Amino acid sequence: MEIHRFEKLWVALALLLIVGFIGTVTYGAVGAGVKMVDESGGTVDANALNDHPRFGEPGTYQVGENEYEVYVVARQFLFEPGTNEPIRVPAGSTVTFHITSSDVIHGFEVAGTNINTMVIPGQVTQITVRFEESRSYGIICHEYCGAAHHTMEGQLQVVPPSDFSSADLQNPAVADRDAPVNDADTEEEDE
Repeated sequence: MEIHRFEKLWVALALLLIVGFIGTVTYGAVGAGVKMVDESGGTVDANALNDHPRFGEPGTYQVGENEYEVYVVARQFLFEPGTNEPIRVPAGSTVTFHITSSDVIHGFEVAGTNINTMVIPGQVTQITVRFEESRSYGIICHEYCGAAHHTMEGQLQVVPPSDFSSADLQNPAVADRDAPVNDADTEEEDE
């Protein structure tokens, strides 16, 4: 059976695309560290976020030397904090973001970084990042969340450690480091 040279060319191109697709997915998972949102962040009651010890007062919490946790609530059409006031963290620190939504599905992307996730009501997404340099980043919602979705944006400021102060923290005294941070933690303590 003779195969026309154009058919051979298209078969070769199709195989090349398949290999390229598999290579891209493999690079994203292994090389770039792209991973799926899992259940490690736990869950919270999306209708009672104001009663939550951290999501009730979202912001930056210091949990160790050069270690911070940032609690962010996404709601139509803002990030709290982020939109009305920027999220501020010091350069050279390790930051774990805990993000949830109080209403509908949102997106949370810090432009120019690998921080990019879907935000689901009641599901807490955890992302840990180390910021080495001082810089400002834009935060955008990339999931259509309503009529004013295009206005949902915020800002993350990585500032020099000398410019970072206790005024940027929700817990300047690091007093409630061991407080439960999600409903799953509370349930475990009750047992």
